[in-house]
Parts: sequence; structure tokens; C-alpha cells
Amino acid sequence: MRVLTRRVVALTGAMALAGGLAACGSDGEGDGGAVRLTIAMNAIADGKNAAEADWVEQWVIPEFEAAQAAAGVSVEVSFEPSGVDDEQYKSRLALDLQSGAGPDIYTLDGIWLGEFAQAGYVEPLAGTGADRDSWDGWEQIPDAVQELGTFEGELYGIPAGTDGRVLFYNRNLFAEAGLPTEWQPTGWDEILAAGEALATLDGVTPIQLNGGSAMGEATTMQGVLPLLAGVGEEIHTADGAWTGATPGVERVLGLYADIYGRGLGDPQLQQETQGRDKSFEEFAANEIGILVESDYFWRSVVNPANGVAPMADRDEAVGYALIPAAEPGSGLRGQDFVSTSGGNVRVVNPASDQSELAHELLTFMHSADAFTALVGDDPRITARTDVNERVLGADPMLAFVNEQVLPLTSYRPALDVYPRVSVLLQEATAAVIGGTDPAQAAADYQESLEGTVDGDDVTP
Repeated sequence: MRVLTRRVVALTGAMALAGGLAACGSDGEGDGGAVRLTIAMNAIADGKNAAEADWVEQWVIPEFEAAQAAAGVSVEVSFEPSGVDDEQYKSRLALDLQSGAGPDIYTLDGIWLGEFAQAGYVEPLAGTGADRDSWDGWEQIPDAVQELGTFEGELYGIPAGTDGRVLFYNRNLFAEAGLPTEWQPTGWDEILAAGEALATLDGVTPIQLNGGSAMGEATTMQGVLPLLAGVGEEIHTADGAWTGATPGVERVLGLYADIYGRGLGDPQLQQETQGRDKSFEEFAANEIGILVESDYFWRSVVNPANGVAPMADRDEAVGYALIPAAEPGSGLRGQDFVSTSGGNVRVVNPASDQSELAHELLTFMHSADAFTALVGDDPRITARTDVNERVLGADPMLAFVNEQVLPLTSYRPALDVYPRVSVLLQEATAAVIGGTDPAQAAADYQESLEGTVDGDDVTP
């Protein structure tokens, strides 16, 4: 109860920082006796996440209302858009939910799920029309992806979409360094060996492994967490303990020391405010050999059509490989390869006056037809394997993530304290990049961690 109280206080404290959204929960019947439902997400036409907003307004609402009318049910669905900072959206949404109002269906970042669940703002799907026994859509969502909507073993919502981290490599530089242009390392030693070969090229940074505080969450998601998975550990264990100065954490920091101590990475890049963006530009300019990133890099950064650092020869020049465990079989669940993913989850408001119909709308929004309509002509990875197989066929990289990465991925803990723990991990990598011994950096991290998680268990 003590932990529950602390997390509820943390959430309500954040809510006080922002004004609430207009209360939009169901209050019975609309015009002509129609049942009213509302959907809220941080998306708005001609603004943030515009494609998703357009999908809700132009496809989900009319199609669901028509389907219900055909079944003899009159429904009016409204959309409450937002186009604000994610934390502001979170605070406003929580303020409405605290008052017993709020939308019938809303979207959460996966790492907020535990915080909202412990505050009572979302409830498990068990026994609803969206649970594992009642909805056939779960057969199309890999078990690893289902974890995005799971907290403490209970399924609370349906994943809206996800991604995966891989090793991107520059085939042009690999060829120049005498390395294979079709590359799949099976352990960390092979990554370091490739880095040493790339180090013989003038003007090339062999490996970009995000580190330091300036990179923010990119350090944790594209660096620490997949590497930790590669030694068989998670930052927060199934029995509720945080991972402190374990041998695995020390080994992860040791890899940072190897890369930056040997001059295989650019330490200055990790200190710059725009360092991640600069690393994108350098990769596109054939100045970085290996880069750990999500499929976002392929879709939106080096995309030759509309990327922020477009590569006209992307499809030929950019290779991608699974992130290997430290050694074969040493990864989480005994895996040879690992990844980390993020994404959103959609849930039903437990205060909804029309919870049964709201769950029907929830599953409708995650049907194969709905996801296909959302993707349209812009291929992206959805939570559904059947849709991905149909819409990603023309993009081998995204198909690779769907088929090979998602089944073995892992997610960040859905706990309110996680962002603070993430900052500590970033600081530990910064220390090592700056020359601190990995064992000392791990010990310092644990000391800070024990103060941050405030009495929660920490595994040394």
C-alpha cells in the first residue's frame, strides 16, 4: 500500500501542473437516444500525429457507427484531439480521470501504464470482450508485443503499435574496410572486431552507441537496455526488484569503456545537445560505420523520399542486423539475439457508462481492417502480424523487424519512477565514456538508484 500511495501522489502531483481537458466521458444517450462514446489521444489534424487523428475521424468513427447501426445499435462517437507535449497530455488526461470523467477510450505511452493502473485509471481486460479469451485478435499480436499492454502479469490494454532496435551498418564503409556487406554478428566481440576494421578508414567513426545524458532516453533505449538484455538481465525484474550494480550492468558499462576507450566511438558526440541528430547526418554522409537505432531511422531519417538525413542509395548502402547477445544464448530467455521496443497502448476508462460497447470499439480499432486503413500508403509496423505481413512486403527492413525482431523484443518497465532510473543509467554511461572505471560507475549508479526508488528492492 505504501508504494501504491506514493505513485498515486506522484501522478496527481503532475496533474496539478496543467489544466484539464474538457471532460468527455460517456454520460448516457446522445441525440435521438444514441449511445455516446469518446476517444482521446495526443493527435490532431494538421498537427501532432495527424495521420492517426485523420484515421480516427475519417475511418474509425464512421465505420464503427455504420457497423453498429447495421446491428441495430445507434452510436455517436466523438474524438477529443490533443496536439501538446506528451507529459502535458498525460497530466490533463489524469486530471479528468481522477474526477471520474475522461474519455471512454484513451491512448497511453506504454511506460505510463503501471502508473495509471496503480492509480485506478485503467483496469485489467479480464472478463471483457477485449480479453485473451474473447477477442481473436490476440492470436495476431506476438506474446512479446502483448507485454506492452501488460502490468504485473495482467493485460490492461491493446498495443497500438511498436518498433524494434537493430544494428544499422554502412555497406559502403564495410566494403572499403574489407568487411562483409551482408553482416550478422553473433556476439559483442564481433561488433568490436568490425569496429577495429572500420577504424582504419580516415574520417570514420566506427561505432555510434548512444551514451551520456545529452542523448536522453536514446541512450537507454538504443544503448543500455538492449545491451542489458544481451547479458540476460532487465532493469526491473519480474519479482519487482530494480537492477543495481550487477555483473550484467558492469559488463554493459564495460562495453561502453571498450568502445570509447579504444577510440571506436566519438565521445564528443555524446556530449552535444543535438548529438543524436548529428550522428544521423554523419551516418548518411558515410562517416559512421555502425549505429544502434530503431526502425524509425530507416523510415524517417535516411528515407530517400522524405527523411531528415536522406540517403539516395539507402536501399543498397544501409544494412541492418539483429543485436546479438554478448555471447550466443546469453540473452534474455536464453536468446541469441535481443532488442527493445516502445509504443502506445489503448485502454478503456473503468468509469465509462458504456463499458461493454467501449470494449467493442477498442477491439474494432485494433482489427485488421482498422490497422490496414491506418497504414494506408505509408508502411509502418503495427501490433498485428497479419497486417504487417500484408503491408510491409515491399519494405524488407520493416518486414525484418516484424518477422525477426518483434518475437524476441523486450519493453521498459511501466512504472512512474522509470524515467528517473533511466537518467541514472545515462549518467553512468557518461561517467564511463569520461574515463571512470566501469565497476566504480556501476557502484555509483547503485547508490543513486537506492535513493531514487525510495525503498523498493534493488538487486546488487
